[in-house]
Amino acid sequence: MIAPFLLQTRCQARAFLRAAVLGLALGAALPAAADNLPDVQKLIKQGQYPQALEKVDAYLAGKPRDAQGRFLKGLILTEMNKPADAIAVFTKLTEDYPELPEPYNNLAVLYAQQKQYDKARTALEMAIRTHPSYAIAYENLGDVYAKLASQAYDKALQIDSANATAQNKMALIRDLISTSARPNVKPQAAAAPAAPAAPAAKPAPAPAPVAAPAPVPAAVSASTAPPPAAKPAAPPAPTATVVATTPAAAAPAPAPAAAPAPVPAPAKAPEPRPAARGEDRSDEVAKALAGWASAWSRKDVPAYLAHYSSDFVPPKGMSRKAWEEEREERIAGKSGKISVSYDTPDITLDGDRATVKFRQHYKATGLKTSTSKVLVFVRAGGKWLIRDESSR
Repeated sequence: MIAPFLLQTRCQARAFLRAAVLGLALGAALPAAADNLPDVQKLIKQGQYPQALEKVDAYLAGKPRDAQGRFLKGLILTEMNKPADAIAVFTKLTEDYPELPEPYNNLAVLYAQQKQYDKARTALEMAIRTHPSYAIAYENLGDVYAKLASQAYDKALQIDSANATAQNKMALIRDLISTSARPNVKPQAAAAPAAPAAPAAKPAPAPAPVAAPAPVPAAVSASTAPPPAAKPAAPPAPTATVVATTPAAAAPAPAPAAAPAPVPAPAKAPEPRPAARGEDRSDEVAKALAGWASAWSRKDVPAYLAHYSSDFVPPKGMSRKAWEEEREERIAGKSGKISVSYDTPDITLDGDRATVKFRQHYKATGLKTSTSKVLVFVRAGGKWLIRDESSR
């Protein structure tokens, strides 16, 4: 795992980003025959950024929503010293794929370079909220806090230059920042993003020097899976599929006891106790969830779309037709296998409505993500169908 370090100058920041891109080129698993992203990565590695930008723009002309291509474009623009354009690219990625932590991390890098530490902090907090085990974001957040502390102690000393406590704390932070910025700390190639190493809590930032250079969080570069551990990871493919776990089948109703032999005044055989209605419905909802995930994993688009109700409201104000076309492109149009799995769901029933909360795990070629999801099912025509879908 990479131990992110503070970047003191634009030159140092660019050098780190270049190393991050190299990690992407080594770690990304993309079908070379299907697109030219490997060529883009090669050009980035060679420092030919204008050519790389031209090639990635051509690629995105045919796949404008491709997350990995857009992520690469953001890295290229950063290398070309176009922070405003890079920020625009990463910001749009966070809007389209809010479950990915990498774009938030790279936004933080760019904001920190511009001394916008509050924005950098917010971006890193979003990365952590999206992926609680994203270690690099925790470390970068510690660096940003150190710089904010440095500014606060500097202000205190401007007001009271004889404040010995503030002077000592400032010296500690100066030492912390200078140690973090040592160039001998090198980022490693990005690991599969979807399985980030559990983040070690960053120690509270020791007071840092006022004149200390602004800490810049380590940038994330595209890699095999979206939430990379300690290094830039490639944005996950827009569509993730869940390997559906098979829900336990509902227990059959007990067979009725045989009637006793016809003796005088025969006793009536006890009738079987029917299974609780709520249990039956929970099992039905669990089966509907499993069918939805299974259809997604099989890339069976008609079966997948059939799990949505007629009054399902697509996200971002899209029309139903546009949403279905996008889903078909992301599922059937994705090369390689898709795997969608989920942890044990929490099912809450309310009449003919069921709210299902679970942790979804998506794996595809070059992408691996883990997202908290909420599906709202409604019972219609004897089936449980999805009326609302949201990720957290």
